[in-house]
Amino acid sequence: MSEKQNARTIILDTAAKLFFTQGYHATGLNQIIKESKCPKGSLYYYFPNGKEELALACIDCTKELVIHKWKAKFSACEEPAEAVQAFTYELAEDAEKFNFQGFMPFSFWMAVETSLISEKLREAGQGVFSSWQAVIFDRLRETGMEDNRAREVASVIVSLLEGALILAQTNRDKQPLLTAARCIPYLINQCPCL
Repeated sequence: MSEKQNARTIILDTAAKLFFTQGYHATGLNQIIKESKCPKGSLYYYFPNGKEELALACIDCTKELVIHKWKAKFSACEEPAEAVQAFTYELAEDAEKFNFQGFMPFSFWMAVETSLISEKLREAGQGVFSSWQAVIFDRLRETGMEDNRAREVASVIVSLLEGALILAQTNRDKQPLLTAARCIPYLINQCPCL
C-alpha cells in the first residue's frame, strides 16, 4: 500500500472513530487532522468537499464492514437464527471489550443526527440500514421464507438490534443485546405476528 493510500485510510479511520463516538457536530476537521497526524493537505486532497464527503466515505466503509460481518455469520451457521444470534453475541462482547464506546461502527444516533442536516447523509444512513436488511432478507429467502415475511423479519431484526445497542450504550451493560439474541429464534422461526 502506498503512502497516499495509508494517509487516506488513517484519515478515514480517525474520522470514523470520532464521528461514531462523539457525533458529527462535535467533530471538526482540525481535530481529525490533529488526531490522524496527517497533513491538512492530505485531508483536502482525498476529501476536497470537506466534512460531509468524509462522513459519507466513513458511512460507506462502515456499511461494507458490517455487511461482511453479516455474511460471515450466515456462511458459518446453517440456521439464520443461529447466525443472527452469533452476530448479536459478538456485538455484546465487543461492547464490553470497548467499554461501550465505538464498538459498533455505525449507530442509530449517528444516522438520526446526520439525517437532520444533510439529505446526502440521510440517504447514506438509509442505505446502511437497507443494505443490512437486504443481507438478512436474502438469507431468510434462501431458507424458504416467503418474501413479505422475510422483508418484515429483516426489518424487525435490524430495529431490535439498534434498540438493544442504544440500551446497551446508555446502560453500559450488554444485557439488552443478550436479551435480544435470545428472542431471535422466536422471531425468525415462530412469531406468527409477521
